Amino acid sequence: MTVTMIKAPERPADASNQRERRRTRLRTITRAALTHERTQLAYRFAVRHTSYVAGGTRVVARRAWDGRTTARYERMIRAAEAAGLMDEIKEWEQRAQSFKAARHKRRMDTLKAMIHAPKAIAYATTGGAGILLMLGILLAWANHDAHDVLTPIETVIDLVRWTAFIAGIVWSPALFAAPWIGLAAVWAVGRHQHTAPQWALPIQDRDLGGPITPSIVVVAFRDLGISALRKAIEAMGDVGAAMLSPIKLAGCGVEIDVQLPSGVSTEEIQNKRRKLAENLNRHEHEVFITIPPQPRTVRLWIADSGALDEPIGASPLMLDENATADYYTGSAPWGQNLRGDAADVSVFQRHILLTGLSNQGKTAALRALALWLALDTTVDFYIADLKGVGDWRGFLGLARLLIQGPTDEHVAQATDMVEWGVEEMQKRIALLEQSGSTQGVTREMARTDPRFKPIVLIVDEAQVAYGSGAIGDDKRPYGGSKATSRYFQAVKKIHDQGRAVNVTIWEGTQDPTDENLPKRSREGNHIRGSLVLGTESQSKMALGEAPVDAGAAPHKLRRGLDKGTLVVAGEGIKMEPGQASVTIRTYFISGDDAVVLTDRAKARREGVATVHKLEVVKPVDHLANLAIVVGDEKRVRTTEVLHRLKARDHKAYEHWTGSRLKALLAEYGEEPGTYDGYPVVRWESVQRALERREEEIEEAQ
Repeated sequence: MTVTMIKAPERPADASNQRERRRTRLRTITRAALTHERTQLAYRFAVRHTSYVAGGTRVVARRAWDGRTTARYERMIRAAEAAGLMDEIKEWEQRAQSFKAARHKRRMDTLKAMIHAPKAIAYATTGGAGILLMLGILLAWANHDAHDVLTPIETVIDLVRWTAFIAGIVWSPALFAAPWIGLAAVWAVGRHQHTAPQWALPIQDRDLGGPITPSIVVVAFRDLGISALRKAIEAMGDVGAAMLSPIKLAGCGVEIDVQLPSGVSTEEIQNKRRKLAENLNRHEHEVFITIPPQPRTVRLWIADSGALDEPIGASPLMLDENATADYYTGSAPWGQNLRGDAADVSVFQRHILLTGLSNQGKTAALRALALWLALDTTVDFYIADLKGVGDWRGFLGLARLLIQGPTDEHVAQATDMVEWGVEEMQKRIALLEQSGSTQGVTREMARTDPRFKPIVLIVDEAQVAYGSGAIGDDKRPYGGSKATSRYFQAVKKIHDQGRAVNVTIWEGTQDPTDENLPKRSREGNHIRGSLVLGTESQSKMALGEAPVDAGAAPHKLRRGLDKGTLVVAGEGIKMEPGQASVTIRTYFISGDDAVVLTDRAKARREGVATVHKLEVVKPVDHLANLAIVVGDEKRVRTTEVLHRLKARDHKAYEHWTGSRLKALLAEYGEEPGTYDGYPVVRWESVQRALERREEEIEEAQ
């Protein structure tokens, strides 16, 4: 038996492709139709006039309700209660009581009128008929015709008939037109009150960057999309402005405090910054939200539209050739705050950290402080520019040390520089202890004793050092963020003790993370500033959590457009009471202008021979030397240990004291003990310190 297979007819190969092309063409046509200018105009037209009608109806209904009830007085009372104005509460309660009494009287008069209405109608009818009849009698007597007696009554009847006839003709059109007349009325009210969204209004009617008024602020908060806030503001009605402080001029904008109703947190408002700005007809970068000391209150600074895109002018250092600086009492002209006031910063004995994304003005902002301080001839600079493109070239012949380059070798040199700063710091601490001083280095000491001159160590692009994996001869890495990092440990030591002896460090770094800016390092700074950043978590690393929670938002700045704009937290700069940060638009000093200023500073100093690398003496292994001088003894008095160390290397241990020895052991979690009332160094403590150091080195490798 033979079976024949019959193939099903094949569908055209391109059938599915044709369907897909039709769908694609349909989507293209639909998209083009929806995005066409005429379609957009029609959509805005429909939304605009619908909003006029809906908003006008709402306004008219609110007015009618307010006119018939005590709702207006109740809102005023609630607003006065929120503001704590007891006298106004009493006044509005009295007004409400008077309104209720007058309304009751009108209602009672209406009821009485309804009771007396039948009698009044009967009297009016009888009286009217009598008057008409009397007029008819007089008319008949005058005309000598008895038929004229009823003429006035007939005239009135004809008038009523014609009135009914005319009303019958007009009634139907009037009944048909009444809804449209009402619709036109509420439309006119809505148009007058601007109840349509801004985007739906014609260009000439939009409020783009107009003046800030209380009503605009209240409406902006009402429309934030926070249910509790909207209900509270709608309940306040016309007295919603009671939640606002007076609007004050503040630089190129205005400032206003807003007391939030119960159930609304300041954090909710901060999270709605963009929507709030748009509701105020501003860009997001033109509205700043901070938290003042008052509870449940946010402080808004709202820029004039476009004002933040205007330059702030040249630095006073460029305008005044005779400008001077004083490390102890002066303040560096850094820029202007948002109010337009001068933002000066004191750098006296303060460690500084500036961070931000690349090419946003970080180096220029850090250099501006150094250019001012260079005019004080008592200050010595030691600079490591780990970018190495010449941004700090003007300090050649002004700084004692200038390192320029991004390689591991330059990181090693920068580490040697910071470790030299540590040694200088410890030497000064020892000198103070020997002199019995308990106040640190005073201004008089620094002016008269060159051993205590202010030293400022500057490391630009510090993330290069924190990220370096170069290893030194002692098997410890130069860079990195772990405890074995020589650079990190040196910075930490200066943060801990350098301030008191005029040894400070300034760092500039990009893209703050735990890897390229360790927590212990960033939190040791007195002044922390940030240019534009990518995320809120980076902002918290740069400035700390408290300033960001209080409104500091470098991550809200515009990359490329807000170059040189810093959000600063910490000491040394004037802030409003309770304010945790301040936004500064820094003066821009170009590289060529920086050279002009450094030349001016050099002319005031004796010649400074700048070196590019410190002559580094082979590092002394203090812990190994301590183990050698203790030997196998169970314990040795601290004074004897110091004597043995000085005998072993007098130059290295000349200024060592008991506190310096204690600090050495403390680095590894140990400390000297006591025996018979005398401080001693125990053999077991030294051995544990050695073991802990070896473990850290192994972990780092």
